[in-house]
Amino acid sequence: MADKLVVIAQFSDYIEAEMARQTLADGGVEAVVTGANASSVYPVPAIEGPELQVLDSQVRRARIILKSGQGQEL
Repeated sequence: MADKLVVIAQFSDYIEAEMARQTLADGGVEAVVTGANASSVYPVPAIEGPELQVLDSQVRRARIILKSGQGQEL
């Protein structure tokens, strides 16, 4: 059975989300940033910022990498 993508973090802007994605890539975990343009096109509070997603099987490892690389708890 294939892994599904899981949101592990939301960001206020695209650059922040891309930096986190690169941190994961440096740690060997592939990730994608989704919704990067939604908050730019629809600037209303109901639209969330970019989300960082990883495969379900990589969630624990991704959280550890982000916590150690960015000093934030997920």
